[in-house]
Amino acid sequence: QVQLVESGGGSVRPGGSLRLSCTISGVTPYYYTIGWFRQAPGKQREGVSCISSARDSPDYADSVRGRFGMSGDVAKKTVYLQMSNLKPEDTAVYSCALVISGLSACLDGSVMRYWGQGTQVTVAS
Repeated sequence: QVQLVESGGGSVRPGGSLRLSCTISGVTPYYYTIGWFRQAPGKQREGVSCISSARDSPDYADSVRGRFGMSGDVAKKTVYLQMSNLKPEDTAVYSCALVISGLSACLDGSVMRYWGQGTQVTVAS
């Protein structure tokens, strides 16, 4: 049974930092796409960052490029999202998601098969 569990969310002031973790169990895929997605109240889900066995480097949404960094290793069962210079508009529930396939375009949540439960990130003064 594939499970993804996020941790590391919380409340932070604008300009602050947080690191989210996503722990994977139940699978060790050779081909994979894993990403971080977020959804704020009343807004559509947004792909934030992703890595894939079909890519050489992470992809990022324009809204977070230069502020967020995705790292980790699916083979080692944990991926991270380092978030810096956080803004109030980054407030959302952040979820990690996985599909057992290597996709170059990996910010589309509709292709993801497995999802974590999400962790709340609140940026407010």
